Amino acid sequence: MIFGRSERGKPPVEPVTLKILVAGGFGVGKTTLVGAVSEIRPLRTEELLTEAGRPVDDTSGVEAKHTTTVAMDFGRITLREDLVLYLFGTPGQERFWFMWDELSEGALGAVVLADTRRLEDCFAAVDYFERRSIPFLVGVNCFETAARYPAEAVRQALDLDEDVPVLLCDARERESVKEVLIGVVQHAMDHAADRRQAALG
Repeated sequence: MIFGRSERGKPPVEPVTLKILVAGGFGVGKTTLVGAVSEIRPLRTEELLTEAGRPVDDTSGVEAKHTTTVAMDFGRITLREDLVLYLFGTPGQERFWFMWDELSEGALGAVVLADTRRLEDCFAAVDYFERRSIPFLVGVNCFETAARYPAEAVRQALDLDEDVPVLLCDARERESVKEVLIGVVQHAMDHAADRRQAALG
């Protein structure tokens, strides 16, 4: 089966499309993650960092970063012939957070990408999804220069609920990112099932 076409004699499969957000702090690897798995050329809205933004863009720990996302990153990945994910990477800096409400509309769930060298940078994203009851997991992007911590230590540092998954990943590696996305879909399905069960009493 080729996406969008059917084998001879079989009706075409109408895929279910799901929207996943990729959030986190400045320079944590959101654009890299979307690009690692997208089967289309990702739409990127990156601009060069400027002197004017230097007072508000903290580049400590990511000194090699020269661009930043100002609107969103967009990519697509087909997990199965009947399941397509649309990925929306959110801008990391506080001055662009007004876009998050628009981007989160209709989202199944989210990945909060974290860097253990700047863990506090993902607090805002965790808080955002908790307050809006959007299911999310934390993907710890394992940078080569960052100390490695067990997932449970990251959970405690972020004060996450027990049911929020924490996965170690490499945002550059397609298979690693796919595992994270599958984890988000599974967590969102479990979250929906729990809410249905609670509604039934």
